Order: sequence, then structure tokens, then C-alpha cells
Amino acid sequence: MVLAPTDQALVATAAVAPKLQTFLALDFGIKRTGFAVGNRLLRTAQPQGTITAEGDARFVKIAAQLKEWQPDALVVGVPFHPDGAAHENTARARRFARQLHGRFKLPVFEVDERYTTTEALSGGARDADAAAACIILEQFLRNLPP
Repeated sequence: MVLAPTDQALVATAAVAPKLQTFLALDFGIKRTGFAVGNRLLRTAQPQGTITAEGDARFVKIAAQLKEWQPDALVVGVPFHPDGAAHENTARARRFARQLHGRFKLPVFEVDERYTTTEALSGGARDADAAAACIILEQFLRNLPP
């Protein structure tokens, strides 16, 4: 299951089953992918690092993180222009989300990630990609019903 940011109302209500408690978020980039983990109960996330790999090597490293953290679902940040228009990286991130779902058979939710890297950098993050993934996940968790 992959939901677009325009479906955020669905994500916040029926689409995220109550049994989905733990999440691993990914801030997709062509060369680097930040990741963070969090849970529904506390509605918090913690940055965990950045994967510096491309292609199949990226998925091998993601598989290792999935084995370690055993999340119930994945959250992928999808970039848009400031006006909400899609661009080349929007399509790449959505393709990445579909690949994650296909490879790992976990539910995958998309979150609008506009300005998350800027927010991470302005907050003094040493690892902007992991911090952006954390912001993406916290945004997702805030929108879940109690």
C-alpha cells in the first residue's frame, strides 16, 4: 500500500491500521538516504543515520536496517516544489516507495517532505538526511489518530 501526499487525510484515518505501531522513515536521495525510527505510542522519532549507496546496494543496506528495527511499516518523504507541483525527484521518490513495498512487502506511506532538510539544517543537525527522515516521521506520526 503506497499513499500519495494528496491522500494525507486517508493516512491520518483509515489507511494506517491500529496494528501498525512501529515505523522506519526514509528521506530518499539519489546518493544518500537518511533514516529514522519511531512509534505510534510515543509519537516520537529518532534519527538513525544515512545510507550512502545506490541501486541494489541501497536495498541491501535498507534490508539490514529492517532486520534490526523490524518496523510494521515504512514512511517515505516525497519532495515537491514549494507550490506543491511535482518534479523529477518526486517521481524518483515515489518509484523508490513502490520498490520498497515490492521488495519488503511492508505497507509504505508517503509524506510531503518539503523543507525538511532546511528545517534539519536550521536546527543544527550534523546528519541532515537522518534528521530530515526524523522530521518526516514525526510529521506522519502527528497526523495519526489517537
